[in-house]
Amino acid sequence: MGVSLIKVEGLFAQAPYAYASSADAPGVVFTAGACPIDATGAVTSPGDVTAQMQRALENLSMALSAAGCGLRDVLKTTVYVAARDRADLMAAWSEVEAAFADHPAPSTLVGVSMLGYAGQLVEIEAVALRPGS
Repeated sequence: MGVSLIKVEGLFAQAPYAYASSADAPGVVFTAGACPIDATGAVTSPGDVTAQMQRALENLSMALSAAGCGLRDVLKTTVYVAARDRADLMAAWSEVEAAFADHPAPSTLVGVSMLGYAGQLVEIEAVALRPGS
């Protein structure tokens, strides 16, 4: 059984990690934390938890797609929020809940003091199962 590291066209190309990985069998896919950054590596929507979570979910979807999966294939997510208060957590969670509306996979929501990029407020990672595996 081999491991495939997956780079994703359209996401920041200089990231020092793969955006997803999978094992040849049984088709489990692990994503890196999807951040609210554009293809140039710039953090989008500074100060806006909701908009950043929307962008992070778009980036997560791109990474899953590159691995042959979609949101409906997700087994579990972990959501990180650099929260000033509980409202920030709930704002981020509202976007995750909407994205996974018809597939409410298990998830962990974590408030943290900071994330990797300056101005980054959210991050989401996922474990998925490639269809047909």
